[in-house]
Amino acid sequence: MKDILSLFFAYARSGLKSRFQYKVDAVVVIFAVFFREAGGIIAMYLALQKFGSINGWSIDELLFLFSLIFITYGIFIVFFMALRDFSDWIKHGDFDRVLLRPRGVLTQLVLCGADWLAAFGHGTLGLVLLIISANRVGVEWNVQTVLYYLMCVIGGVLIQGAVFLTFSSITFYVLETNSLKEIFYWNMRKFAIYPLSIYNKFIQAILIFVVPFAFVNYFPAQFFLQKPDMAAYPAWFMFITPIVGIVLYLAAYAFWRFSLRFYKSTGN
Repeated sequence: MKDILSLFFAYARSGLKSRFQYKVDAVVVIFAVFFREAGGIIAMYLALQKFGSINGWSIDELLFLFSLIFITYGIFIVFFMALRDFSDWIKHGDFDRVLLRPRGVLTQLVLCGADWLAAFGHGTLGLVLLIISANRVGVEWNVQTVLYYLMCVIGGVLIQGAVFLTFSSITFYVLETNSLKEIFYWNMRKFAIYPLSIYNKFIQAILIFVVPFAFVNYFPAQFFLQKPDMAAYPAWFMFITPIVGIVLYLAAYAFWRFSLRFYKSTGN
């Protein structure tokens, strides 16, 4: 474990030096990511000035819901960026280099693929939304709620990591999985930024049981907000985000180990 941490910090230092070699450009990219994502939230905010709420969720409560998506994604692309773009690693022959190194394949991919600029952009937006909304919706921070929040963030990161680890495993069979990612991650992520209860049962089932984004933000947010629409779901859903994340990641890892044996190099 000490070795892996040492390797992570070595990769982190190298990645940060590389990204911030041109400081002005790096800062511009961070702000570009920040304002690109913030644009959709601002549009939603302006729309809700007229309608007031969505299924009983106020603007501030929605901002709190959004904050979990952006914070977990900001951390996710520090550790799982290589998995997000894994088909490119295979098509360009970069994965062959990973196989030749004296480290675990997945360990290398997790440690070396960080997109620090996008992580700062998404993460900063998530923190800004959290700071703005948490006080307004009456979140009381104490040891219990802080620990719960941190565990849910870790669980949310693992859930998204498991999704992309599954896509990466499928890449060994079909090489290109961008269409699957578009359907089952990016589109589902757009659904997940709003309350689960506004959708029909089919979409709800997908967000709970297929691509469980509901455990990334909706159910953790319900722990703090206690909205009436939570009555439609089992109360214990609010507490199992870390378990869902661990179970899904272990299942995805088992699929990865099985699929790795079918890898065939595309050359370069």
